[in-house]
Amino acid sequence: MSSLPLSMKTLLQLSPHSPSLTLTTSPLPAPSHPSDILIKVYTTAPCKGELSWAANFPDAIPSTKTPVPSQDLAGVIVSLPSVGETRGFKLGDRVYCRIEANRPGAAREYALARLEELALIPENLGWVDAAATPLSSLTAWQALFTHGGLNKDGLLERRQDAREENAKKRVLITGAAGGVGSWAVQLAALAGCEVIGLCGPDKVAHVKELGATEVVNYRETDLRQWATPEKEVDIVLDMVGGKVVEGCWFAVKDQGKIVSVCAPPESAKPADVQKEDVKSSFFIVEPSGENLAEIGRLIEEGNVRPTVDSVWAFEDYEAAFERLESGQTTGKIVIRVAGFDE
Repeated sequence: MSSLPLSMKTLLQLSPHSPSLTLTTSPLPAPSHPSDILIKVYTTAPCKGELSWAANFPDAIPSTKTPVPSQDLAGVIVSLPSVGETRGFKLGDRVYCRIEANRPGAAREYALARLEELALIPENLGWVDAAATPLSSLTAWQALFTHGGLNKDGLLERRQDAREENAKKRVLITGAAGGVGSWAVQLAALAGCEVIGLCGPDKVAHVKELGATEVVNYRETDLRQWATPEKEVDIVLDMVGGKVVEGCWFAVKDQGKIVSVCAPPESAKPADVQKEDVKSSFFIVEPSGENLAEIGRLIEEGNVRPTVDSVWAFEDYEAAFERLESGQTTGKIVIRVAGFDE
């Protein structure tokens, strides 16, 4: 620790009830948990809507949390626990992760992550793509394989029986060009599913390139009208919420599944929908170094990659968050915290 600086640049949210941010100076964070790892941050990626989390979810975000935003991190390990398990990580390792939302984020020059959250960055992934990966890929992975019920062995082990099982599934993904949606399209297609993406007209070609067999332009086609019996799907992954979920209820089959990362799908179920035994669920992504390592295998093989909308200097954080909240992004916003050559 003696070779490290005593202070660092830190982005702070001024109030949980305001999106206003300030770039200031603060001391380096001190480990407070046995598995805390100090990381020099090279890049980070904020999440749309995160500046409202503390106000909207006070039970999940403690008032004692230092309000550093941006939970996705890519950087280098500079300090390990002096005692206990290190899970094979060592000083100088290039790592990335999703920091749990109830702890300070990575919009600062040094951040603390936990061993169980970390994974090594694939060698074919640079700093920008690395920061764009954790939250989006983990959310898509857990939506498809943990909550959606698809068989991940069709991906990782190339098991034919798993691929044949997945091939029987039609999967509809809303917000298919977004940070999470773009990962979900790639992973579902790679697993062997038939994938339908919902997006705006300017992103149709991109979603097809990701692996969708059909793309629905939501500005021209309403899901209620699109969802004829022969087009109904087995699984819906909702990344948008609101009115879009209403249409998802018409698109899903009887005994199908609707998985949302926005809100419980039952809250938007239309009164006139007639579907039997549909399982609906809402979940919040769990940081997982194990899942991220599995995704890393697919990245190293060249099968999947993140989608980056734009990259911003640390000092341009206001413009970066403005772009993030515009709703017009294709993929992730990435902020360069440290200087580097790609």
